[in-house]
Amino acid sequence: MPAEDWRADPLHWGHGPRVFEMFLEPTCPYSIKALSKLDALLEQAGADNATVKIRLQSQPWHMFSGVLVRCIVAASTLPEGRDAARQVMDAIGAHRDEYEFEHHAGGANMDTTPNQLIARLEAHSGIALRAAFAIPNLDREIRWHCKYARQNGIHVSPTFMVDGLVQADLGSGDPVEKWVDRLRQ
Repeated sequence: MPAEDWRADPLHWGHGPRVFEMFLEPTCPYSIKALSKLDALLEQAGADNATVKIRLQSQPWHMFSGVLVRCIVAASTLPEGRDAARQVMDAIGAHRDEYEFEHHAGGANMDTTPNQLIARLEAHSGIALRAAFAIPNLDREIRWHCKYARQNGIHVSPTFMVDGLVQADLGSGDPVEKWVDRLRQ
C-alpha cells in the first residue's frame, strides 16, 4: 500500500445525535467487558438515537498495547474498515491470555515477538494485518487517538464520555441500561 494511499475508518457505530465514547485498551479486562456491550448499547439506545465511538487508549503497563493498537488501526484501513477492526478487537478479547503478560511482567509471552503477535492475531481474527501494519505513517492515526484522550483528561481505560463530557461514575460493570439512561438524559 503506498504511503499516502490509505484511510483509517473511524471506529463509530450508529448514527444518532447522542455520542457515547468508549476509551479502551485492547487487553484490559474491563475494556474487553465494555466492548462486549457495544451491540446491546446500540440496540437498546437505538442506532438512530446514538453514535458509539471507540477511542483506543494504549497503556504501557499492558506490554503489547502499542503493537495491538497498531493492529486495530491497521485493520481499520482495510476494505472492511471498522468491521475488520472490530474483529481484531474481539479476537484479542476472546484470547486475552495470548496477548498479555502474567501480572504485567511475566509468563509465556516474555518470548513473543511483534511478528508472532501479528501472526497470532491474524489467525484468531481471520484478518490479514501484516501489510497494513507496515504502513509507514500509520502512527498518524494512533497519535490522534492518544492526543484526543489527553485533551479530554483521559489517562486510563475504560473511560466513558457522553456528548463530550467524561462520565466518571460509569464503568464497564454497569448494566447497559445505565448507559442508555445516561444517553437519554
